[in-house]
Amino acid sequence: MIEVNGLRFTYPGNASETIKGIDFQIRRGEIFGLLGPSGAGKSTIQKIVIGILKGYKGSAKIKGTELQRIRPDFYEKIGVGFELPNLYAKFTAVENLDFFRSLYSGDTENPMVLLEQVGLEKDAKTRVSDFSKGMKMRLNFCRAFVNKPDLVFLDEPTSGLDPVNAKKIKDIILKKKQEGKTIFITTHNMTVAEEICDRVAFIIDGQIKLIDSPRNLKISRGKKQLQVEYAEAGGIRQADFELAGLGSNPAFLKLLKEKEVQTMHTQEASLEDIFIQVTGRSLA
Repeated sequence: MIEVNGLRFTYPGNASETIKGIDFQIRRGEIFGLLGPSGAGKSTIQKIVIGILKGYKGSAKIKGTELQRIRPDFYEKIGVGFELPNLYAKFTAVENLDFFRSLYSGDTENPMVLLEQVGLEKDAKTRVSDFSKGMKMRLNFCRAFVNKPDLVFLDEPTSGLDPVNAKKIKDIILKKKQEGKTIFITTHNMTVAEEICDRVAFIIDGQIKLIDSPRNLKISRGKKQLQVEYAEAGGIRQADFELAGLGSNPAFLKLLKEKEVQTMHTQEASLEDIFIQVTGRSLA
């Protein structure tokens, strides 16, 4: 769906490059996450691939077409949700969606269906000026899907949302993947990426340091150990066992038989741990 090779970009007036020769591909029907701290180049890459920023060097293609040569009908099946909502404050929620759907020549989604999915159906006729930040984020998310896009770009899709509404957004994204949609997410929220992305790319200072699935990263860079917590002498104790040969490990089998086990966890690393390990930088 997306193919980027040797991509470079320098903002006008800047002496140094913001994007420094990156390569990645995104398959059709994939949720791909571009992860990194603020200022790493995530939004710049997304704006180039959307077609907003011109004058890049290298190649950036969508469905085989170089973005320097895209036509207006390219946007008929592209959905975009920016981190900062771009809505009309004097319009109601449903008026906003009705206006945006009027910009497309093809089939569009029923605004009330979208609003119901994100829990805003009761606020359909409320002016956006009266919305909270979280409500604006959810409405902005609806806007990205109003034209029934095949390819969706989402920038920090759960930013400013409480856990309940963040889960709604993640569930919708996963459902869209099941429908065959391709979704490109930029975020610094490693938990979101870990939960929904098929593959992630770590970016720092305009360069991609690593690309793989969250599962592969956690397994390959985590400890091959099982940590067991068990009750003993009125307290909680801990024991670590190597995963290799665990089923025939006498000490492990003895513990299971004789002690009251409280928890057991494999020691895979978190995505944030791996990011710091690979880049030497935190997400702050």
